[in-house]
Amino acid sequence: MAIDGLIILDNTGRAIAQSGFHSFPPAYPLLHIDALNSALASSPRQIDVDPVIYVQGSKLDSPSACCHVRRGELRYLCPVSGDVVDPLYAFAFLQTFVDILHEYFGHLSAETLKDNFDIVYQLLEETLDSGGHPLTTSPNALRDIVLPPTLLHKVLSVAGVSGLASTSANSHPFASPIPWRKIGVRYNNNEIFFDVVETLEAIVNKNGQPAVSTVWGRVDSNCKLSGTPDLLLTFSNAQSLVDCSLHPCVRLQRWARDKVLSFVPPDGKFKLMDYRFAPATASAISQTSVPFILRTGVTVDERGGSIDLTLSSRLTTRTMENVYVELYLGEGATGANCLASHNASWTFNPRTQTLVWELKTVVPSANYTFRGSFTSTAENPRPSRAFRIRFEIPQHNFSAMRIEQLKLTGEVYKPYKGMRGTSFGNVEWRW
Repeated sequence: MAIDGLIILDNTGRAIAQSGFHSFPPAYPLLHIDALNSALASSPRQIDVDPVIYVQGSKLDSPSACCHVRRGELRYLCPVSGDVVDPLYAFAFLQTFVDILHEYFGHLSAETLKDNFDIVYQLLEETLDSGGHPLTTSPNALRDIVLPPTLLHKVLSVAGVSGLASTSANSHPFASPIPWRKIGVRYNNNEIFFDVVETLEAIVNKNGQPAVSTVWGRVDSNCKLSGTPDLLLTFSNAQSLVDCSLHPCVRLQRWARDKVLSFVPPDGKFKLMDYRFAPATASAISQTSVPFILRTGVTVDERGGSIDLTLSSRLTTRTMENVYVELYLGEGATGANCLASHNASWTFNPRTQTLVWELKTVVPSANYTFRGSFTSTAENPRPSRAFRIRFEIPQHNFSAMRIEQLKLTGEVYKPYKGMRGTSFGNVEWRW
């Protein structure tokens, strides 16, 4: 399978930049842009549009597919024709290209890309070859080929700012035998940091028991090490990490055999691994407990109803932050009148007909209440049968994963290491 090219659209559906499409007629990319815009215009909600759209070509025997994703205010398209071996091939490339743009420009907008047309087109040429196969996608290798759009790095390097990496003056593209790491990297302070971010996705039945609960995690790293260090990283609880997706720098055989990460890290920020946490229990179906209790009382009357909620935390030492409890009130909902304890806030969005209860913090051993009523033009309102709860827990991991040991070989210095954990949650609580 090959990718025919890549197209970037703004929020009005107009093309900002696109690949050359040298092997296709000039109308080929326009057919995919029109197909996507037509699908978005005919759908009541943009999220209802399929991520893969069938596109009838100018000839009846040449159909193709338009794979598209939205990131921020921009939309990215990959036209694909011919046999498809892996449906996720195009989407993996799209996400990789978006990550590359973030590395170069930070916040992405139509104005940012228009101001840096030359760099965007250079990245298009370097990341996708003429045959439609991904070419160079490592940010460290790309920076040697396509210069970032700022001279700040060079100015600070000349000024000798402490802690800033500087590369050898004799370095040139593809000079390093390791694709993801430059040669001659030097730091005044040698340190590496790891961010473990985990997300709990769960469905809780009306009895308060988890029907399904899954923890997805990732380990992000920021490497500021000189030379070419070879690291051996050992995590606690590593046997409970399954369905792992590892950065190309990780030696797969060592991970499969010993559950340790042996790798030569890229320079700067990168994602080391993705994983799913599977608690080691005697039960065949192991579940991760939801860190709060929600007592629900919803009554539906004619043209309205009432809501009575009580939320409390199961945690003993950690504080939950940015807790949002959402309920879709159904078609015809016109308003709500509610009262929340602890000076919490609530809002009703008439466009989405959703009632949201927002708590900045939820501390252990405290109960938070929410009571109110809502009105509807429907004679028999039909609110959603489940609440959607989103939350954040700083300095906490559901997997309790910690760094046990970090060994460095190939260099003579001793690095400083740091690790930080953050947990998020997205829970459907049925009533």
